[in-house]
Amino acid sequence: MPQHAPTTPLCRDCDGFATAAITTGTRHRDGTRVTLRVTCTACKGTGHTAPAALVRAGR
Repeated sequence: MPQHAPTTPLCRDCDGFATAAITTGTRHRDGTRVTLRVTCTACKGTGHTAPAALVRAGR
């Protein structure tokens, strides 16, 4: 019988791709591109969210 690994829910805002490198269009003196690293603000760069049962709601 196959064993299933426990899956952690992916962030719905970034689909698990928590960090993106965005090019600005300019280049450094050595020819490499200037990039900005941007992280997802919803999951704070982890790519996963807490399961609904663990999220505390209410007061």
